[in-house]
Amino acid sequence: MPDDMGAFRVDIVLKNPARQGEQRTLRSVLVDTGAELSWVPAEVLESLGVERNNKWLFRQADGSILVRWTGTVVVQVAGKQAGDEVVFGDPGDLVLLGSRTLEGLNFRVEPVTKQLVVAGPAPAAVAA
Repeated sequence: MPDDMGAFRVDIVLKNPARQGEQRTLRSVLVDTGAELSWVPAEVLESLGVERNNKWLFRQADGSILVRWTGTVVVQVAGKQAGDEVVFGDPGDLVLLGSRTLEGLNFRVEPVTKQLVVAGPAPAAVAA
């Protein structure tokens, strides 16, 4: 994607929480706040032994529906890590860092500098 569209990329590390010590690094992953889930090539998740948990339906911009499996991983970005459900991407699918993963890491996108920054204190309910 062209830089003038506001897109940028980051490196991420994926871990299977059930297999300590194993990890895979993905370079130049597209940050996409319009995608709810992060998308990872299925072969990467399979190489980590990530189990398929749920089948999701995704609507594309042209209205067509995609069916993909998801699985649970630990995602590490810029020194922070969080557990999340990610999509087992098919060949040809984009590799994306989605909004749910960004929220779990407590990052927000700084559009001018095209960087991930700490979002600050998270909202919390307090007993009166």
